Amino acid sequence: MPHHPAIEPGHVAIVTGAASGIGLAAATRFASLGMRIVLADVAPLDDAVAAISAAAPGGADDVLAITTDVSRIEEVESLRERALARFGRVDVLMNNAGIEAGGRFASSIETWRRILDVNLWGVINGVQAFLPALVERNEPALVINTGSKQGITTPPGNTPYNVSKAGVKVVTESLAHELRSREGCRVTAHLLIPGFVYTGLTKARGVTEKPDAAWTPEETVAFMLEAIGRGEFYILCPDNDVARETDEKRIRWAADDIVQNRPALSRWDARYKDTFAAYMGP
Repeated sequence: MPHHPAIEPGHVAIVTGAASGIGLAAATRFASLGMRIVLADVAPLDDAVAAISAAAPGGADDVLAITTDVSRIEEVESLRERALARFGRVDVLMNNAGIEAGGRFASSIETWRRILDVNLWGVINGVQAFLPALVERNEPALVINTGSKQGITTPPGNTPYNVSKAGVKVVTESLAHELRSREGCRVTAHLLIPGFVYTGLTKARGVTEKPDAAWTPEETVAFMLEAIGRGEFYILCPDNDVARETDEKRIRWAADDIVQNRPALSRWDARYKDTFAAYMGP
């Protein structure tokens, strides 16, 4: 399987939200490919360090764990400085940290701010802190931002989360355009759009065993690396229940709400129940 040229033995990957889930799986996979790893999270990182040290060719010497609140730009800048002081370079930046926090449309301003600060501003802070150095080195580098299908189809309910992930989509699209518009730039940006994945967010909802419909974080990361190797920007992941064809049709329906001037979120409007079902097919 071809890899992005930034993913090479001896290169350095920064992964936020690395204590568990997709972040831990990505960091472990990068380490198994010979990369040196910098882990960032507000959660304890001891178990992650042990797991990744076991996968890294250089063991614990190839792993640096830094407690980091990605919503605070000064902590992300400190993450950058400590990573460079330890390893001297950064080749892959994966802005993966995210929370749900039980947000709803009528949630408190504090809940809204917490979700947006981590999910959206965490990505913006990561890009702002690391991108100048990635571009100036004039070597292949990679930025991966973790979005969500909920940031595209925006289903009713978890509105602050949807807003945050819609923002990540826009930020990453704009970043990709900026990078490809810079003559000679060797940095690429990619939007990871997971399917149903059994992660800490799933467990926080009281799901104690992996549902049959869910992918593992490791399956998601394997799909992500294959897609990046093919040069894909939108890494739209299926799962064991939803195929890509289904995702594509749902996304088209959401876009057509605007084109056809249907009611907002018509997919969940009782007046369109039968029309949507017929559109999706058997």
